[in-house]
Amino acid sequence: MMKAYFKPFLTVFLILLADQSLKFWIKLNMSLGQEYHIIGNRAIIHFTENNGMAFGMEFGGEAGKLALTLFRIVAVCAIGYGVIHLIKHKYHRGLILNVALIFAGAMGNIIDSTFYGLLFNESTYFQASKFLPVDGGYAGLFHGKVVDMFYFPLIEGTFPNWFPLWSGESFIFFRPIFNVADAAISIGVIAILIFQKTYFKEEKQEKIYPHNEIIEE
Repeated sequence: MMKAYFKPFLTVFLILLADQSLKFWIKLNMSLGQEYHIIGNRAIIHFTENNGMAFGMEFGGEAGKLALTLFRIVAVCAIGYGVIHLIKHKYHRGLILNVALIFAGAMGNIIDSTFYGLLFNESTYFQASKFLPVDGGYAGLFHGKVVDMFYFPLIEGTFPNWFPLWSGESFIFFRPIFNVADAAISIGVIAILIFQKTYFKEEKQEKIYPHNEIIEE
């Protein structure tokens, strides 16, 4: 039975390791807004931080930040329980892996929100932050900022005049800046939506034919 837990939780460990290692490096070596162009202007490491949700979205100031962080902690506990439940009941391995990706991503951003305010001083546009500064961190428990860095402005253009709401306005795809944790959550959710029929097919068959009963015509 322990073997069934190995791959999902190894996936969680590797995602967290990649996510937190990159975020620590960014915080300690880059100032806010600093960039490294990987593939011209189409793939960029751009250091930014946000107070809210995935892909840089914001939510309700300090009180909203605290509420969101606490909600995340409750949600990640529920997702972690869900992973264990799926493993115990031998659900499709693909479903288990993708829920593990969502769990790892949620954990990665919770670590930022919960502890980064205590672990680092404020990153500025002039200098990188320091780990465990003598004067203390930039915020209290549960009030840390999430570190984002991946920016892929693949397509830039202008909406045509006939386009509703945004006619004539410029656009960039893909505008949001995100991190490894965001990517893990997105991949997990999208994969579940795409392969849901495969993932839940066996479960439906089990309900229709419980205990592998043979139905004779």
